[in-house]
Amino acid sequence: MTVPSSEAPFPDSPSLVAPFSEALKVWARIGCLSFGGPAGQIALMHREIVDQRGWLTEQQFLNALNFCMLLPGPEAMQLATYAGWRMHGVKGGLAAGLFFVLPGAVVIFALAALYMVFGDVPLITAIFMGVKAAVLVIVLDALRKIAGRALKQTVHWVLAAAAFVGIFFLKLPFPMIIGTAALVGFLMVMRNGTSDGGGEADVPVSDPKTFRTLLTWLVIWLAPLAALWIGLGGDHVLTELGLFFSKLAVVTFGGAYAVLAYMAQEVVELFGWLTAAEMLDGLGLAETTPGPLILVTEFVGILAAARVGDEISWTMAVAGAVVTLWMTFAPCFLWIFVGAPYVSRLAEAPRLRGTLQAVTAAVVGVILNLSLWFALQVLVPDIEEKFWGPVRYYALPDTGVAWEVAALSVIAGMLLFAFKQGVLPVLGISAVLGVLIGMDG
Repeated sequence: MTVPSSEAPFPDSPSLVAPFSEALKVWARIGCLSFGGPAGQIALMHREIVDQRGWLTEQQFLNALNFCMLLPGPEAMQLATYAGWRMHGVKGGLAAGLFFVLPGAVVIFALAALYMVFGDVPLITAIFMGVKAAVLVIVLDALRKIAGRALKQTVHWVLAAAAFVGIFFLKLPFPMIIGTAALVGFLMVMRNGTSDGGGEADVPVSDPKTFRTLLTWLVIWLAPLAALWIGLGGDHVLTELGLFFSKLAVVTFGGAYAVLAYMAQEVVELFGWLTAAEMLDGLGLAETTPGPLILVTEFVGILAAARVGDEISWTMAVAGAVVTLWMTFAPCFLWIFVGAPYVSRLAEAPRLRGTLQAVTAAVVGVILNLSLWFALQVLVPDIEEKFWGPVRYYALPDTGVAWEVAALSVIAGMLLFAFKQGVLPVLGISAVLGVLIGMDG
């Protein structure tokens, strides 16, 4: 039986919401079953909270989804947070968001620990050879889907191509590319003469209350980072992790693969925390666990912190996981708790939507860069990065191509595209084939 909740931000809504204890069970269920990336997770939430329980109407769900897709960070986790907030206020949003993240975070930590201990065992190496091959195809599939949604106009194709050239050949900073795309999108909307509606909220909320919410969550997000800086110094790995993932949380529009596109090369080439092969292994692990794909950031934080000395430090591994998770997900709560009262209004804001459509188009080019960069690192392990003036290019080594990985990628592609298998079966079959090929060799 459901009862109206006086804690909900919409007390006059005709829909009934569940008691908080009942909602907790549903959020926990969603968190444990949220496999399959954003599409599968959003479909699961729609079935649980719209179709089966009616906690949100179809239009409320779509408005919230559109809002979350405009934000940096994992849209599925933010959608869960919004649904929890709408039903039971801040405590509901926290419960829904945390339950969405924590089951996968625990699993990722366990898998990362096993990876650090057993990663050099031939069997594990063979398994991950198959996983890497499958991940290449999965990233390409994500690129295909995102491009289909984002590239609606000629200018979007131009922005995607320019972003790819800028980041792959010229090594332009990711924030510069996103900022330029946002400016282009805004100017285009202004030229067309459209304007946004007023900034009134969907529910009564004063400007001072909105400001207090913003300030509170900025402190929650950034005070631990300041403490790390003061206590450990700016060059400590935990401080560097906090700074890097805080910056990532602000600029990564376009979902998890946009995050990966920026993160992978920075983590490998700038900081040297992981190798390209380890980055792909982490992505493969994140693809097979519940929760948002962005939990691959936790894998990075664990390995980066745990290996600062001569031996693995499990204390640092835990600290790296906590810092990375905090800096990745605290901003998500900030965006939702500040913006949630304005969801319907923002859904009808053409300037904002036009600007962020341009950003999403540029993200397609960035993800194409990620796909090609991953492919080069995995299929041609000894490839050399060279420069002709400001232009970067790659030279093939004498060792040639890793044909066994290329063959596994072709098989994974057939499973995914021709036989319409899901991500988990493709990863599982590829891992088994990797063992058969790798151990035989």
